[in-house]
Amino acid sequence: MTLKREYISSRQNPKIKNLILLQKSNERKKQNLFLIEGEKEIEKAINTGYELEALYYCGEIISEENISKLFQKNLPTQLFEVSKDVFDKIAYRQDSGGMVLLAKPRPHSFAGLSLSDNPLILVLEGVEKPGNIGAIYRTADAAGVTAVIICDQGTDLYNPNAIRASLGCVFTVPTIICTGQDAVNWLQQQNITIYASYLKAAEHYHKADYTKASAIVMGTEATGISDLWVEAAYKNIIIPMKGQADSMNVSTATAVLVFEACRQRNFV
Repeated sequence: MTLKREYISSRQNPKIKNLILLQKSNERKKQNLFLIEGEKEIEKAINTGYELEALYYCGEIISEENISKLFQKNLPTQLFEVSKDVFDKIAYRQDSGGMVLLAKPRPHSFAGLSLSDNPLILVLEGVEKPGNIGAIYRTADAAGVTAVIICDQGTDLYNPNAIRASLGCVFTVPTIICTGQDAVNWLQQQNITIYASYLKAAEHYHKADYTKASAIVMGTEATGISDLWVEAAYKNIIIPMKGQADSMNVSTATAVLVFEACRQRNFV
């Protein structure tokens, strides 16, 4: 299959300059666009129905045949083959597989969110590091978490490092972005029990009962969760530690708590 595309060989091309701009969060929000690199990440965006704007690819790295196989009938209408020099300029990472995909973000509101009979919700308050966000999404995907609610957003969900660290799982897990109060109100309306990870007046995490509709709240390593969640929680939970460290990496702690909930639910 021969792709109908435009060839770009200059780094000064306006479209190329704009791709560089989109590596910045404020430009992604302004233009309502973001970039995806890596075959696994692109495949997940395709399979979950993201709106694709344009594909930039380097023919010296990836063949048109492989592109056609990956996208099948979902190729963006705008295709640009770029020289190796140009691709080296626009690629955010070294192992991007010869493709940079331009796509539109989703609205991430409660409208349209489908809940299972016994949902398991993960709430992230103010988590800042894109790498942690990405790792948490890999856990959420693996555990079959119903949805992730991001409150008081500390980083852009579509940050290239978040997408990379998640291996594209930021596309596979339903996500809501809202204020903490809106999240509390919604969880209470849905009769979902709130468990807040907290260092004070807390019960060991494995003693809590996550077998019914539950939400697990995680905060930043530096400041933890806000009083809003401490007060809204049915129970505060803690991971007991024997060493000298006073906290765990938030992505690691999330994995411990979420898979304890899965264990109690018999991984169903």
